[in-house]
Amino acid sequence: MEKAYKLLALQEGITNRSAKDLIDRGVVYSGGRRVVMARALMSPKTKFRVEKIAKTEVIFEDEKLIAVDKPAFVTSEQLSKKFKAPLLHRLDKETSGVLLLVKDEKFQKEAIEAFRAHKVKKEYIAWVEGVIAESVEIDKPLLTIKKGNRAFTKVHRDGASALSIVEPLMVEGKFTKVKVEIKTGRTHQIRVHLKSIGHPIVGDSFYGGKEHKRILLHASKIALLGYSFESEEPKDFEFRLG
Repeated sequence: MEKAYKLLALQEGITNRSAKDLIDRGVVYSGGRRVVMARALMSPKTKFRVEKIAKTEVIFEDEKLIAVDKPAFVTSEQLSKKFKAPLLHRLDKETSGVLLLVKDEKFQKEAIEAFRAHKVKKEYIAWVEGVIAESVEIDKPLLTIKKGNRAFTKVHRDGASALSIVEPLMVEGKFTKVKVEIKTGRTHQIRVHLKSIGHPIVGDSFYGGKEHKRILLHASKIALLGYSFESEEPKDFEFRLG
């Protein structure tokens, strides 16, 4: 038996560090299942499949900000380092879509204030379990508990106010494609709110969803301070769950 990342490094002809990074990103599979522990002991005969990570595209850039189309399995912090610019907000690792980085300190302060005043329009697309037949407004306070690098959020009366508006777009079998507009920006807000009404996001096993190759959540639009950016749904949203 050998550690998974070492076996992957041998198979792919890459360094142990690069192999561990691929496993930590969540793009390595064996026997149809995702490899979640880089140090897990596995048979030397194990064959791995590595999902390709999409390229990060720049949507727009000027003297104030950079808008990028973030692919899944890339962290917001990695893109901040790549573009040498601080983040204006964050997307979870498996969430794709529009991500904003700032270049101007004055604009950064104005944008942060716009977020605080709930003057930023943010829309997401998601596939959820179950059938949602009509629009629903979810107004439930959320409490986030952080342990190390991980955060867990739950609906709790002592939490911060949070409002999400969910609109069904398409029903496919026992699943629904929805648009979600969030009026606040709490940690894991969409994921927890959808779980709270019995419709967890597909792939979000952390909050009760069925396993999938990724959490099917996409940041499709953001608008603030006269700017507006959109991102088309990525190819891994072109599917039928039926």
